[in-house]
Amino acid sequence: MVKRLTQRRVTREDVASLAGTSVAVVSYVINNGPRPVAEATRERVLQAIRQTGYQPNSIARALASGTSRTFGVVVPDISNSFIASLAHELLQESMRYGHVMLLGDSGDDCQREREIIQGLLNRQVDGLIYISADRHPHTDMIRRNGTPVVMLDGVEPEPGVSVLRMNERQAAREATAHLLSHGYREVGIITGPARMLNSRDRLQGWIDAMGNAGLAINPQWVVPADYTRHGGYQAALQLLAGPGYPRALFICNEQMATGSLRAFHQQGIRVPDDLAIVGFNGTDQGAYLLPSLTSVRQPIADIAATAIRLLHTWQADAGLHEIRHYLDVGESCGCPAGSPLTESGRGKYETDNY
Repeated sequence: MVKRLTQRRVTREDVASLAGTSVAVVSYVINNGPRPVAEATRERVLQAIRQTGYQPNSIARALASGTSRTFGVVVPDISNSFIASLAHELLQESMRYGHVMLLGDSGDDCQREREIIQGLLNRQVDGLIYISADRHPHTDMIRRNGTPVVMLDGVEPEPGVSVLRMNERQAAREATAHLLSHGYREVGIITGPARMLNSRDRLQGWIDAMGNAGLAINPQWVVPADYTRHGGYQAALQLLAGPGYPRALFICNEQMATGSLRAFHQQGIRVPDDLAIVGFNGTDQGAYLLPSLTSVRQPIADIAATAIRLLHTWQADAGLHEIRHYLDVGESCGCPAGSPLTESGRGKYETDNY
């Protein structure tokens, strides 16, 4: 029985010696080419690899082959339920192409985001999927490196940068219009941080809907907050601390909506009887809130499949790919529980304006 080598890093020379072959043949087996290897010799090499515990140097392989079989994902906050769901789907999809996925969470910090991107580029990733924490994403350094990148953000495409995005302004307008369709006229908004790319579009969509309906905007009912449960909780309390609160509220992500529901319950505000709510970027978790959350949703599995496909079939020219959205109707907006239901038991409505 051959003992596993543990005192130093096992090399291809060790494998070749044990298998009775040359180092070149070991390389052919590991890399599946470029030259064929007899099946009996191949089996001896594989057995030697198992016995020695040899692990190929992934960085050296990347330099030699031009591919690391690795994709990188850069996100602003993995604790966000939408981001977590998306990251999960991206991981599953990347594995279908034989790629490992490295995840970088910037914690909504722009400098940390830059460091994560640089670290992934140093590791020779084959491509990046990138959601920025700031209005000014670090695409220049990625383009200079020549690494394919797909932005899942509201930026404009450019050579070397593909963009996969939902029309967030339009989606926010439609979500607000759904509240207005119930007859509510006093509608406020809990919006995201001003530095975020998507906060601007969601806020503008709400303004569009209010303007289209000829309704005045009460500045006291425009409350910015972090995209977190605590942010939504604090924003709801701030809203209730004023001289009056709106009849309906557009809340710009599911995490904030969850926190606000807690605050309203503590203050004796009934949703939707006293205050109706529509959220944004909902996930399956929204069905388990009380009341169930009406929210704009994106087809997460389709987004992941498209993003990975774009990296796998990369074209360096700029590309813009729009994502369809839909309004997943629960009870928080005031729709009756008997609304037309999808298979998941929630109301699902799509528009043709994409």
